[in-house]
Order: sequence, then C-alpha cells, then structure tokens
Amino acid sequence: MKYVALLRGINVGGSHKVEMKNLKSFFESLGYTNVSTYINSGNVIFEGKGKEKDIQKELVISLKEKFGFEIPVLIKKQDQIQKIAEAIPKEWQNDLLYKTDVAYLFPEVDLEKVIDELPIKKEYIDIRYVGGAIFWNVSRKNYNKSHLAKIIGHKSYKFMTVRNVNTVRRLAELVSEK
Repeated sequence: MKYVALLRGINVGGSHKVEMKNLKSFFESLGYTNVSTYINSGNVIFEGKGKEKDIQKELVISLKEKFGFEIPVLIKKQDQIQKIAEAIPKEWQNDLLYKTDVAYLFPEVDLEKVIDELPIKKEYIDIRYVGGAIFWNVSRKNYNKSHLAKIIGHKSYKFMTVRNVNTVRRLAELVSEK
C-alpha cells in the first residue's frame, strides 16, 4: 500500500534539521520500499504493509532514536492524500493575490468543528473541512485581518501539519505515480 508520511516541525527556523537523503535511507532501513521525499519540509512517499497507526507509532519511536528529538508523524494513505487534494477548488492558488494552505489533521482534531474552535475571523477567509484536513483561501490583503496567524497559539495547532497548496497537489500526483 502507498502512504505519505507528513513529519511535523522539521527544518523550520533552523531547528530540528533532518536531511531528506538521510530520511529516505532511514525509511528504507525500516523495510519500506519505493521511498522518495518531496521538498525539505518532511514529506515522504513510500510503500509498506500495516495500518497507519502502527506505522506512525514505529516511525515516531525510531525517528527519536535516530535523530535525537521527537518528531510528530501523520500517516495518510494514497486515497486520503488524493481526496484532500481533489477537495480544494482548482482556482485556489498561491499567487500575488491569494494564499491557500492545507492543515492535515491528526486524529485528535480530525472533526469539522475544529474550524469553529480556531481564533480566526471567518468573514475574511474561506475555510473548509474534508476528512483528514482543513484548507483555506485568503486574500493577501486580508491575511492579517483573518487572524490566521493566531492558529499557531491554539491548542489544536499541535495536532496539525500545514503545507501550501502546491505541495499538497504535488504529493497527490507523486503518490499516484508508478
């Protein structure tokens, strides 16, 4: 089965550095096959056997042993990655006028009501839920008014890992290949 591992909080602001070539060989050393990484933010496409929660548990323990710090990991199956990418309206882009991101949700907050709990101003942002993620589109001129940056301090944020829309769409393409 094909999976994507989404590692949270690596290579951000110069801390918790993990080289992607080391991450690839690490996954291979655990017996996973057809391993590839995508950009430096901790996206690993791989094939393996087992349930997501078992793979996740193995990876969290093994990553801490290997790299010396805890790395939250979210595992998504191929069809989940594709479903999330397909739910995003095609016209939603990252460009000079708009910003579109996806927050993949850990099971602890994977409910539509998480949107209502976030400290955002919904009148300035189009935010939606699909199983496994929330995604939003906000005009750059209204970004600060939306209070989107305030989600970083919210209790649910530690159960999310955010990627920009281009990364999300590319991961869906990559997991579909082969």
